[in-house]
Amino acid sequence: MGVFAQQTIEITTKNNALILQTDQDNSLLSCYLGKKLANTREYAEINSLDKHKPGSDELYNKREAYIASGSLNLLEPALSVTHYNGDKSVVLSYINHQVKKINDNQTLTSIVLKDVHYNLEVVLHYMTYEQEDVIEQWAEISNQEKGSIVLNKYASANLTLAGKKFFLKSHHSGWGTEMRSEEQELLHGIRTLDSKLGTRANLLHSSSFMVSLNKPADEDEGEVIAGSLEWTGNFKIEFETFDEYYLRITSGINNFASNYTLKQGEKFSTPRFVYTYSSKGKGLASRNLQNWARTYQLLDGQGQRSTLLNNWETTYFDFDDEKLKALIQDTKKLGVDVFLLDDGWFGNKYPRNGASSGLGDWQYNKQKLKNGISSVGEEATAKGVKFGIWIEPEMVNPKSELYEKHPDWIIREPGRKEYYMRNQLVLDLTNPKVQDFIYETVDEIFKEVPGLSFIKWDCNSLTYNAHSPFLKNQDHFYIEYVRGLNNVLERIRAKHPATPMMLCAGGGSRVDYAALKYFTEFWPSDNTNPFDRIFIQWEYSYYFPSIAIDNHITDMGKQPLKFKTDVAMMGKLGFDVKVNELSPKDLLFAQNAVKTYDGFKEIIWHGDQYRLQNPYENKVASMAYVNPAKDQAIVFNYHMETTYSTLIDLPIPLKGLSPDQNYKIEEINLYPGTTASIDSTKVYSGDFLMKIGFNPLVSARRTSVVLKITAVK
Repeated sequence: MGVFAQQTIEITTKNNALILQTDQDNSLLSCYLGKKLANTREYAEINSLDKHKPGSDELYNKREAYIASGSLNLLEPALSVTHYNGDKSVVLSYINHQVKKINDNQTLTSIVLKDVHYNLEVVLHYMTYEQEDVIEQWAEISNQEKGSIVLNKYASANLTLAGKKFFLKSHHSGWGTEMRSEEQELLHGIRTLDSKLGTRANLLHSSSFMVSLNKPADEDEGEVIAGSLEWTGNFKIEFETFDEYYLRITSGINNFASNYTLKQGEKFSTPRFVYTYSSKGKGLASRNLQNWARTYQLLDGQGQRSTLLNNWETTYFDFDDEKLKALIQDTKKLGVDVFLLDDGWFGNKYPRNGASSGLGDWQYNKQKLKNGISSVGEEATAKGVKFGIWIEPEMVNPKSELYEKHPDWIIREPGRKEYYMRNQLVLDLTNPKVQDFIYETVDEIFKEVPGLSFIKWDCNSLTYNAHSPFLKNQDHFYIEYVRGLNNVLERIRAKHPATPMMLCAGGGSRVDYAALKYFTEFWPSDNTNPFDRIFIQWEYSYYFPSIAIDNHITDMGKQPLKFKTDVAMMGKLGFDVKVNELSPKDLLFAQNAVKTYDGFKEIIWHGDQYRLQNPYENKVASMAYVNPAKDQAIVFNYHMETTYSTLIDLPIPLKGLSPDQNYKIEEINLYPGTTASIDSTKVYSGDFLMKIGFNPLVSARRTSVVLKITAVK
């Protein structure tokens, strides 16, 4: 091997830097992740200052940028390979790197590493987003060996963080209890967040997280890394402390039951891992990810969204043409954009009158819809509203014609008992014929309803007894399923690029940025109790922008309609209520609320989000949205006490305003017959509002208060 000069590779954004450097063995080391230095020449000095070099009697674990197993490094690897000859040792050496400027804001750095003994190549890719301070990282593994190899582990990224202590904020879930947060110090050993569920991968754990360095970061202070894996299937994220002052984060596809055979000449690309560093707390990290997502990842993230009325909680499976006509009229009366027809519109031999039959038979039910789906769409158009529809195309009921005709299209272990979640099984999307079936199912609905304006795409079952009748190598199943799903979505979006689609999986069980390339929004939880939703929406806000989060007003919860509506406005507003049973005052309030929301929704969707006062520790929870010009803001405030209290808390300091501008504050979205308690004639400086704050006068009698803040000249 030749002699290599030491290389220092700078991967930088507006405020941050990731520094990699080669050592005397030509290994690529991770040296620094943090605030950018003014003098870039000094990056080369960082590694020499690290005196924590384990001695000969200790494990010698280099701080490599992408750890391979089977040689010197004994930490949890990013890459494990069985070579063509059965050997499992991998030693990666730096070969070269290339920096390509994509545009003024994006730069791609690609670093070639190679096991020269086996001619195995790994290219580490780092895509930077300058203004957003975001990095996407992934690996491309190429088999240039003499025969097939097996990838036993193939993470997207290793990150090495330096600090005296590390604190992980992670999220665990269940149906109706999505995104419950816990924060803990990472001590010795490995803390793992993972999923082996197949389809609803985020049901138990989220693939998004935050790590604070040295001390738990708060909203505005402390060092924090926020990360999320862009993958719709099984994931594994590992946090391993080592050498007293370091944490290694390994993020990628879960290699559970997924040894991947790579033939000679083939390449394997991992999903992308997206992350950001903030030296100013969790709030800035959130805004970095949200800004990146709106601009680069979320479908139509800079665009508009539609308000809607959904029939699910009004009718469930029990409806017909006449009921739907009335609901379309209610949609018009309410003033929202879309009528969404939910589950139950299909199936004839096995009509979809409940959750136990019909899935897979996507022909309109002739008993319920005598004139077809097209007539419902035409009725909506005639009434001046748009029409949307619910589908669950990846699933099948055993009680269906599809199950009878195509048993070879279904995921299940031969000779084993079938296990169901919600009385259904998963179709085998590794099979191109199944992919064609799902694509054609969706495309046929577009043909039947030329004006189709919204799709709710559901996914209610896990993958039990994972076995594909199509695949020859079952180790590839979990990966090929996701690839098959993405292939279908690519084809749908190629033909129907603009139609809004909601990503749903019995709640927020499938929320990841890979899927959100194809969807305009997601359903965060089937739990629409507004008190619970404050916590759920609060936690999603750490990683996802409000424009992507669907919030519906329903009958769940005993809070007044105003409270429910105020909570639902912190995202994309929808209704799932019996409009014809609303009292005259409630109906008037709802109609006015839709108009009020239309007046400020741009700030919610495209403004900067600030968590002002959290619901876990305060009697009043508060969330603010500020437009880019900083001349308008909307602040939501909620009474969180479970016991009766009329005490009014201290002023809540605002964030994101301009200290040099003056502002007036008015209370909006008032219930008919009530008057504002806020004096809208007073003027405050932004400096005052951010240092002293403002009291929204929330109490047990005023349980939710929405404030509009406007700059005055």
